[in-house]
Amino acid sequence: MKKIITFLTTIFILTGCGDSNVQQDNSSIKIGGMGPLTGSAAIYGTSIENGAKLAFEEINSNGGVLGKKLEYISLDEKADPIEAVNAYNKLIDSGVSAIIGSVTSKSTLAVAEIASQDGIPMITPTATQIDITKEGSSVFRTCFTDPYQGSVLAKFSKDKLNAKTAAILVNTSSDYSDGITKAFIAQANKEGITIVAKEGYSENDKDFKAQLTKIKGENPDVLMIPEYYEQSALIATQAREVGIKSTFIGPDGWDGIIKALDPSAYTTVDNSYFTNHYSSEDQNERLQAFLTKYRDTYKEEPTAFSALAYDTVYVLKSAIESANSVDKNELVEAIKKTDLDGITGHLTFDKNNNPVKAVTLIKVKDGKYIFDSLVETK
Repeated sequence: MKKIITFLTTIFILTGCGDSNVQQDNSSIKIGGMGPLTGSAAIYGTSIENGAKLAFEEINSNGGVLGKKLEYISLDEKADPIEAVNAYNKLIDSGVSAIIGSVTSKSTLAVAEIASQDGIPMITPTATQIDITKEGSSVFRTCFTDPYQGSVLAKFSKDKLNAKTAAILVNTSSDYSDGITKAFIAQANKEGITIVAKEGYSENDKDFKAQLTKIKGENPDVLMIPEYYEQSALIATQAREVGIKSTFIGPDGWDGIIKALDPSAYTTVDNSYFTNHYSSEDQNERLQAFLTKYRDTYKEEPTAFSALAYDTVYVLKSAIESANSVDKNELVEAIKKTDLDGITGHLTFDKNNNPVKAVTLIKVKDGKYIFDSLVETK
């Protein structure tokens, strides 16, 4: 594929002491990163950036890896596939040994195609589209996939919520939303749940009341909203306004939905459930240390994206140490053999470079995220 290089407006360089102006040196191991740091998806990219930086700072303060500091070079790709390809090319020219990213599935898929051809180790913390790791043996992810989330939500609806009927409001412009929807429907059919309505909308829509009014007429036990949290908050609010009483369920993109609502509207999503990668109620010592450090550093609650980015950095650290090298082929093989206790759970990779890990179900109540249950990967 022809390389396209354009000027990227945002470059973050993080070295051992966290100073973005520190000069690069030959004693460091360069790790690339990319994500939407500006634009409509910046809230997700920033969350990942924050989690990754904490891990790099922690590792470097403890001596680095193989006697060298990890130098993090992070580029803004604005959630645009073309910008993501540009960012990849620039990172390779900078001499990175591996890449963390990207964040959204479309951008990640565009880069995965090239990284797999080049044999560059690449790990996305959050891109869940199923085809991403099919691009080649050097592409991995630390999050679970869209189809797995959809299947879990259907099983949860049956086993926990005793649902007999379900409706879905799907973003037809989103591979993320579509992938979860298809798997949910397939598993719901196996569970004996009847899909009484499936309505769609486009990426930039803000008014969903026509679709929601149709769904209300079917009175489903659950309404599945496979969307990211800002849009999910808007949909949930309008659903209650038209009179829908169903239990809302959603995927990991729901993480953060509380901060998208005014406190006076928290009851809108009371008793809703979503899949996630960890619960802040988990008393795991490393997780609690991460939560404390994140809150102290950024003065806000981390999302699962932050935690996944943190774990992704540690996957790379473990692989570099295991391989005793940053040779791309040796590093890929070492990543495949990952056996790591992360803050989002114990992590290994299957034959398709997807994680083997548990899924946490979170209940939303009174403006809080409450641990509900854990679904082990089979």
